[in-house]
Amino acid sequence: MGTPEFAVPSLKALVESGDEVVALVAQPDKPKGRGLKPSPPPTRVVAEELGIPVLQPPGIRTEAFLQELAKLRPDLICVAAYGKILPKTVLELPQFGCLNVHASLLPKYRGAAPINWAIARGEKVTGITIMQMDEGMDTGDILLTREMPIDYDDTGETLTGKLSLAGAELLLQAIAELRKGYLRPLKQDDSAATYAPMLKKEDGGIDWGKPAGEIRNQIRGMLPWPGAFTFLNGKLIKIYKAAVADGEGKQGEVVDAPQGVLRVMTGKGALDILELQIEGGKRLDAKAFLSGRKIEPGAVLG
Repeated sequence: MGTPEFAVPSLKALVESGDEVVALVAQPDKPKGRGLKPSPPPTRVVAEELGIPVLQPPGIRTEAFLQELAKLRPDLICVAAYGKILPKTVLELPQFGCLNVHASLLPKYRGAAPINWAIARGEKVTGITIMQMDEGMDTGDILLTREMPIDYDDTGETLTGKLSLAGAELLLQAIAELRKGYLRPLKQDDSAATYAPMLKKEDGGIDWGKPAGEIRNQIRGMLPWPGAFTFLNGKLIKIYKAAVADGEGKQGEVVDAPQGVLRVMTGKGALDILELQIEGGKRLDAKAFLSGRKIEPGAVLG
């Protein structure tokens, strides 16, 4: 059970392991692009290429879906970013339960967007947890974990790619150890839990009163969606890449900077905007952006 790109390596790994993948369960197709045509999730595209039957129920708590799942008689359900909390009826269906590939070191960052929030909150380390699922939101027993450093230039996109591959490897290890009876479930410490809620558009809005380092983390963490953004003369600007610089001044004010850099003052230090996109324009590096648009020192973003 999995929907976005993060789940693809786990799906491929299960197929290549030699076990029989009897079906993929993914979220329904979603409208995309200017024409809002229904677009299949990445896992469905791969499953169809591999000849795996695909189920995309609008809801997973219906009797019809449960009957369809029961007919498949799965020994094990593997879940990677499916996008819904599984009901007890599904959790208890397979003999060996449901294993979840979660992109954090539980109990930290339970929830829908652990990768993005770990970066946005300035974490230096994250990882993968393979968990025996229960009815809560990422509250099940921990079976295996693997740490991974968050590199200084990692974004939500790059870290998702790395963790998806690590998750696939760890899932196969968990299944191998499950067969041999080696896995020892470890209860989570609920008192140490932190949360990573589903991202909203407004999570990308930049508060120039925050320190430059925090804003840079937000920019990295909010990629690819919703993207970090601010405004200039009423026009939305998305910021894709930035660096921390020294300086003091009015929050959100553009100040003199080396050529090819758009330097903005923050609550602590300055932020050099290196790659950006203005409403209606193309994504550009700051040098190209500023060569076609004069922004005088003293202009205020926000």
